[in-house]
Amino acid sequence: MQLPSLLRRLGLALAVLGLALEVLAQMSTAPRPSYAELVDPLTGTLSSYELSAGNTYPVISRPWGMNSWTPQTGKMGDGWQYTYTAQKLCGIKQTHQPSPWIGDYGQFAFLPMIGASPRFGDEERASYFSHKAERAHPYSYEVYLADYDTQLRLAPTERAAVCEITYPSYSKPEERWLIIDAYDGGSELRQTSPRTLVGVSLRNSGGVPAGFGCYFTFTFEEPISLVQLERREGEGGVRALAAVRLSSTKSQQRLWVASSFISPEQAELNLQEAAGRDFATIAREGKAVWDELLGRLAVEDEHPERMRTFYSMLYRCLLFPRRFWERNAAGEIVHYSPYNGQVLPGYMYTDTGYWDTFRALMPLINLVYPDEAGPMAEGLMNTYRESGFLPEWASPGHRDCMVGNNSASVLADAFLKGLGRLEAKEVVAALLHGANAEHPTIGSTGRKGYQYYNKLGYIPSDVGIKEHAARSLEYAYADWCIAEVLRRSGAPKKLEALYRSRSQNYRKLYNPALGWMQGRKADGSWQQPFSVYKWGDAFTEGNALHYTWSVFHDVPGLMQLMGGAAGFTARLDSIFSLPPLFDESYYGFVIHEIREMQLMNMGNYAHGNQPIQHMIYLYDYAGMPQRTQWWVREVMERLYSARPDGYCGDEDNGQTSAWYVFSALGFYPVNPVSGEYALGIPYFRRVRLQRPGAKPFVITADRPEGRYVRRTLLGEQPLAKPFLSYQSILEGGRLHFELAPQPEP
Repeated sequence: MQLPSLLRRLGLALAVLGLALEVLAQMSTAPRPSYAELVDPLTGTLSSYELSAGNTYPVISRPWGMNSWTPQTGKMGDGWQYTYTAQKLCGIKQTHQPSPWIGDYGQFAFLPMIGASPRFGDEERASYFSHKAERAHPYSYEVYLADYDTQLRLAPTERAAVCEITYPSYSKPEERWLIIDAYDGGSELRQTSPRTLVGVSLRNSGGVPAGFGCYFTFTFEEPISLVQLERREGEGGVRALAAVRLSSTKSQQRLWVASSFISPEQAELNLQEAAGRDFATIAREGKAVWDELLGRLAVEDEHPERMRTFYSMLYRCLLFPRRFWERNAAGEIVHYSPYNGQVLPGYMYTDTGYWDTFRALMPLINLVYPDEAGPMAEGLMNTYRESGFLPEWASPGHRDCMVGNNSASVLADAFLKGLGRLEAKEVVAALLHGANAEHPTIGSTGRKGYQYYNKLGYIPSDVGIKEHAARSLEYAYADWCIAEVLRRSGAPKKLEALYRSRSQNYRKLYNPALGWMQGRKADGSWQQPFSVYKWGDAFTEGNALHYTWSVFHDVPGLMQLMGGAAGFTARLDSIFSLPPLFDESYYGFVIHEIREMQLMNMGNYAHGNQPIQHMIYLYDYAGMPQRTQWWVREVMERLYSARPDGYCGDEDNGQTSAWYVFSALGFYPVNPVSGEYALGIPYFRRVRLQRPGAKPFVITADRPEGRYVRRTLLGEQPLAKPFLSYQSILEGGRLHFELAPQPEP
């Protein structure tokens, strides 16, 4: 080769190398993508009492924020406080609502308007709006109120918010109003300084002690020129409203608002989170907080719509349980106890039902957000100290909703993973008390019917306790969780053996002649009449076809009852192959959970409700992971999206979203306390899981469009079985899936 030619080729190679280095340099310094920008808070808002597409509302908040905000389309007290099809807004509402079925507390609203005189009622003051002139992000909300030609922008901190209002320039200062609605229940509003109005909201849906109130304060950038107060008598007591007019001639006005469950003085202290700062600054800070937490699961994929769905789901996972604690003047963490009404030190969390969230939401927080999971676990123990029981459904205190003793799973998982400052002896005491006591007034807290369960191994169908079989199955799983804590804590072997034995009580409800779980009478005979298609009665929002799989802790044992892997797989298959038959007679009407199952065209598989959401992963235990892979991908692609109808049932405090997040990663916690995940099939080309202070764990797939897994490598080692340990994730490294369009022969 001649020298000139060699030099030319060498020069070309150097140029290519230089370009590559430049690209790499640009990549290394490229701004981090905004995951929060991918979130659509309106996902799941096309809902109604009759049919849920999520039953969500746009939560404008910081992650797990003590206070959240939402645009309000419904009237006061309407659980569907924002519905996508609504045409009018009647307020911007501070909300703590975890579910339309549970209701709200700590609530008040405000709305700017123009006119010769203020209009106070929900319908009177409401303004038309359009989604085309609405911008909703996790960290901010902007809307154009068409009837008033007015623009509103709000950005929250954890306990406060800034709001900027732009009235039309042609309006006169005396025509510009801000309506503040403290709702009924004996609320109060009053002006305390030239720029400040304070109030207390007493309206709630239960779960509060005597003396409960939400104290709030509004501070305006400009002096108040007029406050017109109105008191209306309502069914729930006095409803306090105010119309505020400012002395400023400026069309743009700014205000700050904060609240506290402790005192008016604490509300003023909480206001310092936002006071004096503008919308852009607080929105920018909120966006950075959301980006950091959403970015702990950093997705790389060429399908923007799939990424939007993923991050919209992950956003829902970071809203509940809610931080119900504040910082006092000394900077100490304190909380108002919704259990005894005292102000006490330490953490408190609320607004979640563990019947739903023990399955995937709490395991996801424990895995990805251990720095938040630790305080949550400490808050559980504070609930036990202040009320005598661990919470099952809290909003803000104990609520009588759902069944089971699922706090045992949540606390055991945190304890065994070393999350929070938990003392083993006290954890054991809390778990054992909850397993052997009934709350005196709240039927869902503790264990209803524990005397029967401890004696017979199940709650009989003929002793007047509803949903007896569901309770019995969930108690058996809780007993296994308790046994694991007893083993780790060094408790007496005899005590551990007792709960280990009780964890096998699920066997007493399996009818081999029927092939499904069935209720039993106190004399041991089977409940009659009985139909596997009957929702409710023996079960909770499901039937025998759904609840038979509620043996999270001993799938091999359940498989053995069904005659082995073949019989087990055949029964799993039948859930999808059966028509969507149902018996709604227990309820007297078709509840929305039944209708959602019927509409999804997946037979008797009811992904819109929680009891069966883990079932797809049970194929792994029977040596049929390819069926897990097929059905996981089917559910993800058919039943989820980032649209207003993006869910196939109740979202339920992040649980249905957490199923999607875990499944997109490629694994799922069938038994959250076991430290083991069942493998499915990843949805993205690459996901980087970054826990704080830990090595990253990277999940990759060579052909994300493939529907089946050919081989899975942990590091360089093939996995012999479709399971992954929690410890493997902690150690960091790489989980690689080789995918294929067809299953392996």
